[in-house]
Amino acid sequence: MLKLWKWYQHCLSVHPLKTQIISSGILWGIGDIGAQYITHSTALSRLNNSDVEAEFKVNWKRVAITSLFGFGFVGPVGHFWYEGLDRLIRMRLQLQPKSVRFVATKVAADGIIFGPFDLFVFFTYMGFSTGKVCLK
Repeated sequence: MLKLWKWYQHCLSVHPLKTQIISSGILWGIGDIGAQYITHSTALSRLNNSDVEAEFKVNWKRVAITSLFGFGFVGPVGHFWYEGLDRLIRMRLQLQPKSVRFVATKVAADGIIFGPFDLFVFFTYMGFSTGKVCLK
């Protein structure tokens, strides 16, 4: 496992954008499989009827759609957002990296500025990619 981590760190240093795009897409896909499993398990335990199939089946179309969001939005946009945010906090606010104030400022800015934007884009993308249209 340590060897894999070192390889990943090397890839991040040599090809940061490419590595973050690939990592993001894979993690979003794995996360969606986990979410599907939890949803299925919860439905089984709560409903306890024949409407819910006992066997868990992965919705691969949904995994692909979710992974594409990771590859196409979270990876590249997140890369430039966090790089820019880091530079802004270091240069403009002149906070020392790894200090408590630096980390707190970064977390706050991310939650207040990028969080709502990310959620808006995610739900818009998921709606359109699954065939939903805007109400008139």
